[in-house]
Amino acid sequence: MTNTNAENATAHSLTARPSAEVLIIGGGINGLATFRDLALQGVDVALVEKNDFVSGASAASSHMIHGGVRYLENGEFRLVHEAVTERNALLQTAPHYVRPLQTTIPIFSTFSGILAAPFRFLRHGSGKPSERGAVLIKIGLVIYDSFSRGGGRVRRHAFHGKKRSLEILPDLNRGVKYTASYWDASLQDPERLAVDVLRDGISAGAGNARAANYTSAVGARDGKIVLRDEQTGAEYDFAAPVVINAAGPWTDLTNAAIDEPTHYMGGTKGSHIVLDNPELLAATGGRELFFEHKDGRIVLIYPLKGRVLIGTSDLEHDMSQPAICTEAEVDYFLDLIGHVLPDVDVDRSQIVYRFSGVRPLPGHGDMAPGFVSRDYRIEESSLTGAAGVSVFSLVGGKWTTFRASAESLTNRALASLGRDRRRSTLGLAIGGGAGYPATARARQQWITAHDSGIGRVRTAALLERYGTVASDVIAAISADADDMQLATLPEYSTGELRHIARTEHVVHLADILLRRTSVAFVGDADDASAAEIAVAIAPVLGWDAARIEAEVSLGVAAVHAAEPAAAHAASESAIA
Repeated sequence: MTNTNAENATAHSLTARPSAEVLIIGGGINGLATFRDLALQGVDVALVEKNDFVSGASAASSHMIHGGVRYLENGEFRLVHEAVTERNALLQTAPHYVRPLQTTIPIFSTFSGILAAPFRFLRHGSGKPSERGAVLIKIGLVIYDSFSRGGGRVRRHAFHGKKRSLEILPDLNRGVKYTASYWDASLQDPERLAVDVLRDGISAGAGNARAANYTSAVGARDGKIVLRDEQTGAEYDFAAPVVINAAGPWTDLTNAAIDEPTHYMGGTKGSHIVLDNPELLAATGGRELFFEHKDGRIVLIYPLKGRVLIGTSDLEHDMSQPAICTEAEVDYFLDLIGHVLPDVDVDRSQIVYRFSGVRPLPGHGDMAPGFVSRDYRIEESSLTGAAGVSVFSLVGGKWTTFRASAESLTNRALASLGRDRRRSTLGLAIGGGAGYPATARARQQWITAHDSGIGRVRTAALLERYGTVASDVIAAISADADDMQLATLPEYSTGELRHIARTEHVVHLADILLRRTSVAFVGDADDASAAEIAVAIAPVLGWDAARIEAEVSLGVAAVHAAEPAAAHAASESAIA
């Protein structure tokens, strides 16, 4: 994965050989995982993404790997079982980014919801919401635990009464009657895990696995897909007997672009805010608070990276419009904090980051958004005018089940090609999860073995950030004579950032601010830090002074893209 000056070298690899056995459209986690799986089977596979990898729906997650306890009331037992299985597997295959997460549900009634729950299921969430009480939640968690039997990787749930609950979480609303605590998993760095999946695929493909960001599918011609390099505007035909549409919420739009109009999708918008509030962070007790708000919506308060993530909404969305986190949603989020932690002072000034995205859900008519299935399915058709070209569209899909959905897509593609599966991806370590030290002693041994003169503290930090792939980062830093700590972000260094720019398909500064690092998430992406990063990576990407200035402006704007004012400014600019 390299860049040559300001150009995307992998995009040129597609034009140099404009054909493959499988073409994947969409570089979110499901597309990338399918790319990896196909490469492992020895398939000649290419992937294109219109923007940067994992910059769409996959970038707007709640940073959780979970079985979906709330899906039980929808009757989605197959999905919950699969998700719990995948959660348990990811704790082993990606331990550098997927870690056990204790989750606590504050409960304010005992029997509420028992009679209403079946009717809520039958009516798909219509009607006045009824609070879920302790008995109903207990039943759900008993069922949820049962899915982890035989290979479970997390502890079982526990119930506590009011006294013990307030001892554990003293800032909870005094009206709490019980708390229920269970275990799922956190996803510390979704975008970095996706980079690992991409890297694994390219490595497994040995030249027959190519992926290009900023490359879009814009049409179909003579049985081929027309691709456009979004950096240069150049278009070219690409041939593949199997096309996989993994564009998420944009699946219908992508099919329309390649002359295959469909009406599969009906995604809903989910927004989040990130707060820098030490009091709120302490009040969580290091665990996620997952609960029902006053309107019946399941929401969360989640400590992550020294900040607190609040989410999420579930609103209908017009895909022709940008997804933004509105002021009304912010009001809702601040209100939900007060619902369970009423004595913690929180205000808008503490918001350091907002993000919003659209879930790749199927069309759902009048069904309430919260009751739309989070399961996935695969639709098959033939490319118009090319009976020999199969098009598989992924409808649905979520972070937790990315390996399983990729396996299903891969199996369909292999069957279409008349190929056999060589190996399973179940249990196969991902990126920096391979050989990741599982104990404190093993961790210290790894740090000692890989110090290479940069110091144990820095080596430990890089292991935390990249998993065992940190060995490559350390080698690059050691070989960079000009490496130095950033003045604005001393936890990063110039050599480290140049290595990222050189090896991880970086095209724009925003790629680093938003997806290759956590700089934007924690609220550190301001003009000064953006400029320092841009100067550091400019030699690798061939940027001159004018390009640096433009990238800083665009990068900072991208960080604020989910804010209403930013969306309005972009609209005004487009009109002008």
